[in-house]
Amino acid sequence: MSRIGRNPVKVPAGVSIDIAEGNLVTVKGPKGTLTQQFRNELTIEAKDGEVLVSRPNDEKFNRSIHGLTRTLINNMVVGVSEGYQKKLEIVGVGYRVAKQGKQLQLSLGFSHGITFEEGNGITFEVPDANTVIVCGIDKQLVGQVAANIRAKRPPEPYKGKGIRYTGEYVRRKAGKTGK
Repeated sequence: MSRIGRNPVKVPAGVSIDIAEGNLVTVKGPKGTLTQQFRNELTIEAKDGEVLVSRPNDEKFNRSIHGLTRTLINNMVVGVSEGYQKKLEIVGVGYRVAKQGKQLQLSLGFSHGITFEEGNGITFEVPDANTVIVCGIDKQLVGQVAANIRAKRPPEPYKGKGIRYTGEYVRRKAGKTGK
């Protein structure tokens, strides 16, 4: 039995879960609403403030999606109750970020600025000129937007300049040695 899959998902106060026909799960909470369709092979049931995911047999495919389904439901519950955020740091001389309305303006040493638009439940916070916080209720979408921003100028190994996640370790290389 899957160790993760058999754990119940605790539903906090203020969050409601609706399981429709065909395993269509809708989670509503104070921060918003998330809906996702899951495979029909699994049985998803909500009772007593918990959500239980069970599988019909021990076939390899059913075992592989059991824990995944439980984790995705848990991510939905945490997202609508607390939300998710990813923090990015911008390192480099002249590299900076600014928020103008609903747009994120990045200056990363290119001849042009780079713009990201808020939308799909994603918001940006800019506490200072070298920090960006990506916030939202969908864990996968928050991670993807943060990865898209980081991909514009990933940290390079010689001087460490670029966009990195907070706490990310950048392996440094020695440069060329002089005569």
